[in-house]
Amino acid sequence: MQKKSEVIFSKGFKSLVRRKQVDSVHVRREGHQLARKLSAIDLTAIGVGTTIGAGVYVLVGTVAREHTGPALSVSFLIAGLAAALSAFCYAELASRCPSAGSAYHYAYICIGESVAWLIGWSLILEYTIGGSAIARGISPNLALFFGGEDKLPAFLVRQTIPQLGVVIDPCAAVLVVIATVLLCAGIKESSLVQTIVTTVNVCAMLFIIVAGGYLACKTGWVGYELHSGFFPFGVNGMLAGSAVVFFSYIGFDAVTGAAEEAKRPLRDLPLGIGMTLSLCCILYMLVSVVIVGLVPYYSLNPDTPISSAFSANGMQWASYIVTAGAVTALCASLTGSLLPQPRLLMAMARDGLLPSFFSDISTHTQVPVKSTVAAGILAAALAFFMDVSELSGMVSVGTLLAFTVVAISILILRYAPPNKVPLPSSLQEYIDSVRMQLDDDGLGTVRKTFNDTDIINQSSHPFEGGEPSNQHPLIQKQNTEDKQNHRRMRKIALWNIAFFCIGVLVLTSAASAECLPSLLRFTLGTAGAAILLCSMIVLACLNQDEARHSFGHTGGFLCPFVPFLPGACILINAYLLVSLGAGTWIRVSIWLIIGALIYIFYGWSHSSLTNAVYVPMAYLDEIYRASASHQV
Repeated sequence: MQKKSEVIFSKGFKSLVRRKQVDSVHVRREGHQLARKLSAIDLTAIGVGTTIGAGVYVLVGTVAREHTGPALSVSFLIAGLAAALSAFCYAELASRCPSAGSAYHYAYICIGESVAWLIGWSLILEYTIGGSAIARGISPNLALFFGGEDKLPAFLVRQTIPQLGVVIDPCAAVLVVIATVLLCAGIKESSLVQTIVTTVNVCAMLFIIVAGGYLACKTGWVGYELHSGFFPFGVNGMLAGSAVVFFSYIGFDAVTGAAEEAKRPLRDLPLGIGMTLSLCCILYMLVSVVIVGLVPYYSLNPDTPISSAFSANGMQWASYIVTAGAVTALCASLTGSLLPQPRLLMAMARDGLLPSFFSDISTHTQVPVKSTVAAGILAAALAFFMDVSELSGMVSVGTLLAFTVVAISILILRYAPPNKVPLPSSLQEYIDSVRMQLDDDGLGTVRKTFNDTDIINQSSHPFEGGEPSNQHPLIQKQNTEDKQNHRRMRKIALWNIAFFCIGVLVLTSAASAECLPSLLRFTLGTAGAAILLCSMIVLACLNQDEARHSFGHTGGFLCPFVPFLPGACILINAYLLVSLGAGTWIRVSIWLIIGALIYIFYGWSHSSLTNAVYVPMAYLDEIYRASASHQV
């Protein structure tokens, strides 16, 4: 009985870490193909439109007044460099694994099914709440643009239901519906509209930069002629400002959500991510340089900093252009937030973790219409009935978790890439045929049937090296030792990656836990830093696995400075995660518990990898060749 329970537990644990195959020429999904119509420019427009929301039109005033002073542009630069760490990791994985699902897809390939589900479920929350919050932010800006709520049509004006104490927002719901219809029309059509709206937004920001710079030159850049200097709140204030404005760079990952619709993913996806982040950083910095130079930072209106800065210099009419920029920024951000979610639902449904309903693709528009409509209805309902601003912190959790997992995936890919791939059990006959052929050709030493018990010990297959059994005994011994050393290096690398993550968690928790005694915080922080540094040193000394060169789609972008760059990315994102506050984590935990129950009672048993057979990657082509020849 005990042995049976151990077997059940072992099988259950293995199913949690099972990994799927990178989509390749062998993976063909009849009726499940998106249209590859997006160029690098289209992807950049999607990324910039999603990233530059109306927040920057408010954020510059709040952060300058409370944290940075005239050093606001430096805070944007540091935050941009921190975001670039995640962008480098995304760029490599997007070019290696150019399929829908973004961070969920990468985690499923590199880490395992349970972590992938966690990330996918968190991103569903992010996209839903993010889209609803953006939609509710558009209606007051529209009212401001038209001169007040009384100028809007009566059916679009916000109303209060006294009995329930709920403020409904019909305008927000209508905007979500319009964006959903646009996304259902086709990826090229929606990306064209996104490009136009984003262009208007960028033009508004360029107006702020040019006109504001001209006014500042006339007035002598009075915002920088202060007795308090460039860093009135010190370096710590400037760094605190960087942590706040970091979230204004969230959105570049929307580019990877459209990976399956890029014309040339190996080139266009990294290019789209890089251009998005670069353009956003440059625009943010130039706007902040101009605005804090026009007026002293303490004179900025925290609600309308840009408009008030122009009004103080006699350009009241500029507020209309600024408001138009804010409205178009929100519209572009709304469309960009609703775009990745249907593709994420589609990817999870393809893998069996959600009902197949979400994986259906329209043969006419070649977009996942059903999942788009479902996501749009949910976002519209939330935008109509709920003020989701209190839940905005939950959006950050999904993004930061995704950033962290993507960086961990880069470390795994470089030091211990998956060396076995899952195949459907229907190919068992061809797998056995290839095995017997290898035995007959003298390419194997032990007969073995591949099965899903190999899912953990993915390096232990006797055929991995492919050495003939009739080699000289000394050569066989050397080859055996080489394989053992290779397995040992992989285990050392994986353990050090795990220890590094533990060290990061301990260090960041100690740094943010202000309620703990100082001595305990210092002790925990020192221990975490020691674990972190030791594991990073070991990883830096290890050679990266040669199998990384052939993993996934080769020839694309490669993340530089591994393991240091992904390590820094993990550290920054983990610190931001633990700093979000207990209230946010309690709400997120409820959502994650609901997701865990759905996975346990549905996803785990319906996963496409439930009966998968894991075989060494070296024999994949041979197995498919045998299958194809038999069908012919």
